[in-house]
Amino acid sequence: MEKILFDSHAHINEERFDGCREELCREIGESALAYVMDIGFDLESSVRAVEDAAKYDFCYAAVGCHPHDAKTMDDAALIMLKGLAKKNKVKAIGEIGLDYYYDHSERDVQQYWFRRQIQLALQLKMPIIIHDRDANDDVMRILKEEGVFHTQRTDCFPRHPDGGPDARLLLHCFSGSRELARQYVKLGATISIAGPVTFKKSRKTVEVVEETELSRLLVETDSPYLTPEPYRGRTNKPVFVEHTARKVAEIKGISFEEAAAATCENARRFFAID
Repeated sequence: MEKILFDSHAHINEERFDGCREELCREIGESALAYVMDIGFDLESSVRAVEDAAKYDFCYAAVGCHPHDAKTMDDAALIMLKGLAKKNKVKAIGEIGLDYYYDHSERDVQQYWFRRQIQLALQLKMPIIIHDRDANDDVMRILKEEGVFHTQRTDCFPRHPDGGPDARLLLHCFSGSRELARQYVKLGATISIAGPVTFKKSRKTVEVVEETELSRLLVETDSPYLTPEPYRGRTNKPVFVEHTARKVAEIKGISFEEAAAATCENARRFFAID
């Protein structure tokens, strides 16, 4: 089977997969998936992501603390994340950001550790994976204030194939408007599309895919969450990224193979995977 898919955001480190992780990874190995990015959401899961990346050829890791868990962070944890970020096959800082929908951590705490982790990514010249839920204005403001789109950062990376800057910033599971997506792309960001694009009431995300150049799009599962149709209601798995890629292909009016290969190459370039 040709390996042409890249799940740019999954949590195979999640405790929900304890007891079935080997089967999950065997399934990935037998599928069209070439790569899976295993994303940390706190210190413990970041450690597991690094371990997964060392164990499985298809797996790469990102390390970071999700806004839900910002209240668990301290300077010692940040130092440990920095150490993990330097491990083999760790390709990004994330997922980090703000979540004003659940507010599991106080907003000022979320913002503080969001800034500290951005600063870590800037120091290490690493890509950044963003979680933004109901916090569009503050996420954009903080990214700008911390210099994520400044030429001092974008000059660290090759120009994007579309000729624009590449800030190596990924908007994970993008749920904003096409206008917001347009702003981010102009600044040098990349947009990741998840399972909700397959839902019937997904017009806003469909518009984002319609308007955004294919070279600025990635696909993801966010497994075990956000399962796409036709498996909605079940635990999500990386192999289900195929259905998101098929929907992107449908929206773009191209073949599945073209959409899969393009988004895979985009992700390889974004994460600097040879």
